Amino acid sequence: MQVAPVTLEGNLVRLEPLSMDHFPALAKIAFNAEMWRWMSDRMQSEDDLRRYIQAGVDAAAAGAALPWATRSKTDNRIIGSTRFADIQSAHRTLEIGWTWMLPDYQRSGINVEAKYMQLRHAFEVLGARRVAFKTHHQNLKSQTAIRALGAKHEGIFRNHVIMPDGSARHSYWYSIIDEEWPEVKANLEKRMQRHQTTQSDQR
Repeated sequence: MQVAPVTLEGNLVRLEPLSMDHFPALAKIAFNAEMWRWMSDRMQSEDDLRRYIQAGVDAAAAGAALPWATRSKTDNRIIGSTRFADIQSAHRTLEIGWTWMLPDYQRSGINVEAKYMQLRHAFEVLGARRVAFKTHHQNLKSQTAIRALGAKHEGIFRNHVIMPDGSARHSYWYSIIDEEWPEVKANLEKRMQRHQTTQSDQR
């Protein structure tokens, strides 16, 4: 897989390659504790945010990640971040994660479109064989959302991560493989179309 920074743009959202240029916009929104409840990263200060962005940039330079800033096209506002991670080019696998978004923009169709664009890029441009997702064992909302994408539950990594509060996270793992992508793609396109129809009806 030849992985390089790329902008992904849809009707509702634009994913821009993450850089330190996004720091001012992200600093305005990043310290909402609810967004980080299930994440293993601490996000309590601007230094935490700088380290977070720099870690993503460094991982991208090493070919191990592809981080984005998430921009809502409706109001041209940066509302969060997401990334490809654990990129294994030799095996053509990667993970989608590190996704966080302002609560006001959740259930707006933005995340579904963003995941669709990420998955399409992974399978159709990079030639990925497997795309993985993982989440906290208590994050039922995330588990439901991942299953709704069409990902299949694979198992649980027990005592996988120590959380910032010292508690243990057991990671629930899911994946989509290349043979499943055509069906997953069709279902996501139907979901996006229904959302666009609902928005039109509300205008």
